[in-house]
This record gives sequence, structure tokens and C-alpha cells, in this order.
Amino acid sequence: MKLKQFIFARSLSTYLAVAFSLMSIVLTLVLVEVVERVATQQVKSNIGHSLAELALQTSGRLDRGMFERYREVRLMTQRGDLVGPGVSVDDRRKVLDGLLETYKYYAWIGMTDNSGKVQVAAHRLLEGADVSKRPWFGNALRGIHLGDVHEAVLLAKLLPNPTKEPKRFVDVAFPYNDKDGKPMGVLGVHLSWQWARDVEKSIIEPIIARRQVEALIVGADGVVLLGPPDLQGKQLAQSSFRAAQQQNLGYVVEKWPDGRAYLVGFSKGQGYQNYPGLGWTVLVRQNVDDAFLQVRQIRYRALWSGLALVLLFSTVGAIVARRITRPLDALTQSAQLIQRGDAQTIAPGAHSYFEVKTLSGALNSLVAKLLQRSQELQELNLTLENRVADRTRELEHALLAVQSNERRIATIIEAAQDAFVGVDLRGNVTDWNSRAERMFGWSRQEVIGRPLVEMVVPERFRPSFARAVGTFNETGRLDWLDRRMERIVMNRQGVEFPVEMTAGLAGTSETAFFSAFLHDISERKKVEQMKNEFVSTVSHELRTPLTSIRASLAMLADGTAGELPDDTKGLIDIAYQSCERLVRLVNDVLDIEKIESGNMQFEQVPQPLLPLVDQALEAMQGYAQQFGVALQRHVEPQSTGLIAAVDRDGMAQVLTNLISNAVKFSPRGGQVDVHLAAHDGRARLSVVDRGCGIPEAFRDRVFQKFAQADSGDSRQKGGTGLGLSICKSIVEEHGGTIAFESIAGAGTSFHVLLPLVQAAAAA
Repeated sequence: MKLKQFIFARSLSTYLAVAFSLMSIVLTLVLVEVVERVATQQVKSNIGHSLAELALQTSGRLDRGMFERYREVRLMTQRGDLVGPGVSVDDRRKVLDGLLETYKYYAWIGMTDNSGKVQVAAHRLLEGADVSKRPWFGNALRGIHLGDVHEAVLLAKLLPNPTKEPKRFVDVAFPYNDKDGKPMGVLGVHLSWQWARDVEKSIIEPIIARRQVEALIVGADGVVLLGPPDLQGKQLAQSSFRAAQQQNLGYVVEKWPDGRAYLVGFSKGQGYQNYPGLGWTVLVRQNVDDAFLQVRQIRYRALWSGLALVLLFSTVGAIVARRITRPLDALTQSAQLIQRGDAQTIAPGAHSYFEVKTLSGALNSLVAKLLQRSQELQELNLTLENRVADRTRELEHALLAVQSNERRIATIIEAAQDAFVGVDLRGNVTDWNSRAERMFGWSRQEVIGRPLVEMVVPERFRPSFARAVGTFNETGRLDWLDRRMERIVMNRQGVEFPVEMTAGLAGTSETAFFSAFLHDISERKKVEQMKNEFVSTVSHELRTPLTSIRASLAMLADGTAGELPDDTKGLIDIAYQSCERLVRLVNDVLDIEKIESGNMQFEQVPQPLLPLVDQALEAMQGYAQQFGVALQRHVEPQSTGLIAAVDRDGMAQVLTNLISNAVKFSPRGGQVDVHLAAHDGRARLSVVDRGCGIPEAFRDRVFQKFAQADSGDSRQKGGTGLGLSICKSIVEEHGGTIAFESIAGAGTSFHVLLPLVQAAAAA
């Protein structure tokens, strides 16, 4: 914290001086880095090329030296005093002795016959010896006149060796002929390897005084022929040697077996004139630390120069910063006087520059405006205080009104004849009136804040309740909102009973909650059960005598008992029709009783729906003609093969009921349309009429038992009020749904949706 205060409490002049210093340091570091990179590349290039040049010079000297020896030996084979006829062995020996003395690097000169036996040699060395197994003898006869460096074999013990180092030679040999051109033998020369060492010293030693360099001569097979003792005679696998085999001349930076990095110049021998060369490669290396010494010196000089510039620029920067910030300090002092109230304007100094004078003028204008704004703010503050006081009084009155309204609502809810339950969007109870306490046996204190599902919902219905709440939280929609419905609940003792419930959504956003009024309909359900049992008993008791009566009336109407007078026949027909209606009523009542008791059996078999539609239309054709109504089928081409698992008789009963209702309520001359189509992955059967429509007040009771729009319908249109209830029960037993759309005065459409079965599954 103290460090931060120290840094941020500094003046502008300090910041400017520090900025100048930092800029100088950065520029110095950048300059040193750039100089080092450029100098390194330049020095590397210069030294690398100079090392490559040294390697080239050494290689050239070696090739030219070998060329001289190559030419000398070849000329020896043409001298008459050596190969001419009649020259004695002693004379030849004298000539060979003289040649050996003329060039100190000749270690041995001798002449053999065609069998490889030495006939004569300088200083009589190896005379009479058999050298036919030596490579130089055989190679000379095959036209190969040069042999690479090798250690002495036969001459190792015959030649003096004051240095005790192994004797190594380079072989030069040519065959010599008589005057007729026939081979007489081979003239061979062993050239001491000391010659190559002296060539290397003559070129490298003058440079060693200035630069620490080392030279290596590497044979064509990669073996070091001449070089540092720790490398001599070893196989070399350096990248510089491989590069020399490809480009002859150049340089590389590489790491050597001693762990050090070297800058290495290389050159591969190319021979000289008609001398083909032995494929030697000359490597001249210098330690990178020694090679780049100049770079480090340049870097140090640049660094010290940069530090001097840093000090210079820092000093100049501090002086310039102080001169720049002096007028600003004067402005700061004037501003502090205004802050204490000792002055009204800011006065720039006499030596202030243009920007400071402009800034002081702008600040004076700003101060004047601030003073004006301050006065205006004081006036506005007084006005706001008065407004706040007024709004506070208004809020107090509004709060009293809200509290009074809440008490009124609470009184209404408490006095309601139905149980009231409030539930938040998480499913927890928020409100619970006294009627709910008596209905469920839980006190208000016990249920507030607890999940409703644990208190009143039976175990088997809890998953569906949780899904409904989750769906509402995700989509904001719930099918049973603002609708009256029947549900099964349980009290504190776990006893289940039916209730009629109306639920709605109250409040907004985060304060929203579900409000539900529940009415116990246990007694009503008992009455309905008693009514159903009574109706079922009566229906069974009526069915047998009605069947006999209908059969007797049918026989009378058909003339089985003889011809009847017209007035008597009219009465018989009326009685027969009334009996038919009673039989249908009894059958419908029995069907309802079977469905509700679970005794109605449906054999659901996958089958095409189109034949069922055609069968129902054919069965209802005569009935429709009685009312003067036309029946029309509508099937889309892609829907002709729709298959569903249905009970044939049950689905035929549904279609017959729907078509008969549509015919009854259609005007004479009208038309009833039956549609079959695929809809949202299901089959949809639709029966559409153009009758008077269903009254708005009756639509909630359309599927209830014995439900009719008004008491006159049964007399005008006929019917029991049970057909649609039976249709709904049969469709739901098939896993489908039935719904309707109706427009007053325009007609009604009933839609049956059934699950589809794939053709493969049906097969």
C-alpha cells in the first residue's frame, strides 16, 4: 500500500523524468540487441569465409604438392638411366639415391620386376623383398597410381624414427616399360606423411598467433589423417564433413565430440591438372567463444555507451520536465486556493506557455459554470425535498390502501366455502385458509413453505404434478389453468377423496403464484354412483321386457297377426318407434356402465382405417336420406394406407354416433363431410356438419352423460345424451383423443386422433 501511495503521489515532472529514463533504457537494450545480432551474423560470415579460405589454401597446397610428386614419379619411369637397356643395378641405385636426396619427403624409392620382387632400391632398402602383396604394386599394374595414407609395414623397422611416432606414407607407383613398350616392372615411391604436416604448418601456424584455429585433414572414408591427437585416426561424423562432400567449400557452426561449439570452414580437394586427387577434405575450425569475441566486445561497448546516454537523457529529461510542469504547478496552487474559497479565478504565470494560458481560461469558465450550477442544485434540492415529502405521503396512503385490500382479500378467502391453497412456482405452499385446514387436517403453520405434493397429492400422481410444474417454469403454459376439473387428493390420514378444483395464476414475474380453490365432491360422487347403479339396474330390468315388446310390435307392424286397420297400424308404428328409442337408451346406458366398470372388452387389431370409414358411411346412408342430407368422404392420396390398432365394432360405433349426430343437426339438403388424414404423426378422423353449432354455454358439458343443449333437443332430434360420452370413452380406450370445433350458426367439426401403426408392424 505504501509503495502504491509513493508511486501515485509523484508529480508530473517525476513521471516525465522516469519516462525519459525508461525510454533511454529500452532504446539502449534494443540497440545492443540489434548490434549484437547484426555483428554476430557479419562476424560469423567473415570468419566462416576466412576459415573456408584457409581450408581451400591448405587443400590446394596439398593437391599441388601431390601433383609434383605424381609427375616426378611418372617422369622417373621414362628416364633412360633407370629403365634404359644395359643400365646396371648399381647405376640405377646411384640414380635412386640421388633422387631420394633431392626431396627430403621421399622415404623410399624402389623398382620391382613383374613378379613383385624388389630389384633395386635407394640405400638398398628392401632389395630382394617380395612386395607383390602390397596394394601399391597391384594398383600400379591396374592403372591406379596413388595410394592413400597408411602406416609403414616393411619399412617400420628399417627407417630411423627419432620422434617414436608411427611412420605413415602416401604411395605413388607407375609401371615402367622396355624400349618395345613391354612392362618390365613397377617403380614405387613412399612419400612421408610429414610432408602434409609441414604444409599444414606453413599455412596455419602464421594465423595461430592471431586466432586460435586448428586444421584437420580427413580421408575420403571420413578417417582423420591429420589433426588434434584426440581425433587423429578416428572416424568423423560431423555435418561439416558431410557438407564438404556436397558443396566442396563453405562453413558451418556445429558441436564437436569434446562438447564445444566450433565455427568450421571446409574444402574438399579436387585434384590438380592430370592429378585426380585422393578425395581429402580439409577442415579448419575455431572455437565459437574465440570467433565471436569481437561481438561481445562490441556489445559491452554499446551497453556502456547506452548507460551513458541513459544518464544524459535522464538529466536532460528531468530539467525539461521541470520546466514543462512549473506553469502547471502554478495552476494547481491557484486551484487549491479556489477549493479553500480564497480566490474566484485561476491566474496563469507570467512565463506560462500557450497551452497553460488556454487551460487556465477554460478552468476559469468551468469554475464560473460550477458556481452557477451549485446555486441551481441548491434550489433543485429544495424542490426535490418537497416532492419527496409529497411522494412519501402518497406512498403511505397507497400502502394503507394495499394493506386494507390485503385484509379484505384475506377475509374473503377465509370466508369462502371452498378450500383455498396458494402455491409458488417451485411447488411450495404459500397460503392455506381455514377451510383447507378442515378439509386436509393440516394447520396453516404446518404446511406453509412445504411442498404441496407431499401434503395432499397421492403418491401415484406426484410425478405428473412435478412434470406439470416443470413444464410451466420452462414454457409458461399449463393446460389446466383457469379451468374447472376433478382431481383426487388425500388428507393427513392418507385417505383419498375427489375434489373439484379451479386453478389460476396470480401475481407477476418473481411474485407469481398459483391460486387454487378446491371443493369436496365426495357426496356428489356417492350420489352419482348411486344413480349409476340405479340406472344400470333399471336398464337390465327394462331390457328383457322391452325386447319382447319390440319383437311383438314388429310382428304386428309386419302384418304377421293379420291385416290391421289403418288407424290401428299408425298406433302400432308409433309404439314401435318409441320402443326402438327405449331400446337404444337401455343399450347406451349398459355400454356406459360396462365402460365405467371396466367390463367393456376391445380387441384392438392393426387394420386400415379407410374400410372402416366406408363401412360407416354405407351403414348411415339410408339414415341420412331420411333427413335429406348427403354424406361425402374426403381422403388425401397419401392417407389411404393409414393403419391403426383399433377394435372394429367399437370404432364403427364411434363413427356411427358422430355421423348420426351430424345428420340430425344438419339442415335438409345439407352435407356431412367425413375426412381421413395424417396429422402430427397420428391418424385424424373428422366429421363436419353445417348445422346450427353448439351453444357456448353447453360446450363444457358436451361429453358428459345425459348432456343435451336444451330439454327440447330430445323431442325435436331424438337421442339419449349418452352417445358422445360413449365415443369419448371408446376413443380414450384406444389411446386417442376426441375434440370438437364449433361456430354458432356455421356448424361443428368433431376430430378423433388415433396412434398410427407402421405397415411393417401391422404385417
